Amino acid sequence: FSLCQKAEELLVEEANVQPIQMPVTICGNINGHLLNLLELFRLGGDIATTNYLFLGDYIDRGYDSIETFSLLLCYKVKYPSHITLLRGHHESISATSVHGLYDEVLRKYGNALPWKYCCSVFDYLGIAAVVDRNTFCVHGGLSPEINLIDTINTINRFAEIPASGAVCDMIWSDPDNVEDWQESPRGGGYLFGSNIVDKFNYINNI
Repeated sequence: FSLCQKAEELLVEEANVQPIQMPVTICGNINGHLLNLLELFRLGGDIATTNYLFLGDYIDRGYDSIETFSLLLCYKVKYPSHITLLRGHHESISATSVHGLYDEVLRKYGNALPWKYCCSVFDYLGIAAVVDRNTFCVHGGLSPEINLIDTINTINRFAEIPASGAVCDMIWSDPDNVEDWQESPRGGGYLFGSNIVDKFNYINNI
């Protein structure tokens, strides 16, 4: 509980779109695979001297979700300027109730309190990052509701991932070989084509 509280105190001060300077190591889904995370840090470099950007989906599917997320939070508390944690679609009450974290916590702790603490932290995670003012990073993709990156910073992110809207889109959407916007078969967000990406990049000068 204390670890989660300290992490929230740091995360609440961060913007929805966190500015990051190069050099930085950008990391994709971990999904509860602790050994993969440890290997990533071994290959990527000591976090005391290396900057990392994680794009979400830290938990579920693997067998060590709670340890994986706890380690990332420990690093966030100890080296807050060296690690940025964005939110993925698994960082939600609904996903973790079905895909592994909730059951794992019950099995390892005998109660759901650690799961509840983690779900609280999820609501504090950032939505996106911009590296060196020219590279936009997000877990999922773009949203028809967002043209300007600066608009993302006006959103209240401190809540469960909504079923629709800009936050949902940026966490759930996927690039695809399509024209314009199409509804996603996953039930949240959109599929979007290269023309949408080109327009977004042009408007935001990235």
